[in-house]
Amino acid sequence: MMLSWLFSDPLAVGGDAPDFSLLDDGGRTVTLSALRGRYVVLVFYPGDDTPGCTQQLCQFRDGWTQAIAGDVEVFGINPQNARKHADFRRKFQFPFPLLVDQGQMVAEAYHAKGLIVKRTVYLIGRDGKILFARRGMPGPGEVLARAI
Repeated sequence: MMLSWLFSDPLAVGGDAPDFSLLDDGGRTVTLSALRGRYVVLVFYPGDDTPGCTQQLCQFRDGWTQAIAGDVEVFGINPQNARKHADFRRKFQFPFPLLVDQGQMVAEAYHAKGLIVKRTVYLIGRDGKILFARRGMPGPGEVLARAI
């Protein structure tokens, strides 16, 4: 189907999370497989400094103590450049990095690629298995409940 990208579901819970290496807003490389042994939240979001995306990432910022308590790494991901990410992160004081997915290669692997990134949240377990996958804006408590 020609529009299958538009109607795709997130990756299935229980499956392996695709590995990736991306640069963060500070120029550091983040590799998923290097984070084994920790829980990882990936928040795919359409754009920096837009109302819905700001609200969603601020929820994770405001729930940061819960993430720390559960030994959870949180990353925001979209294709915007590191400078835009750094400005956005600084403006809202996000305690977690924003990853640059130029060309939406990681978004494609996670079924979040589109004309704009499909807002999708994943929780990846310590073993690299997907524990939570949902489109939209699930709250941090709902996402992190599977890690704590």
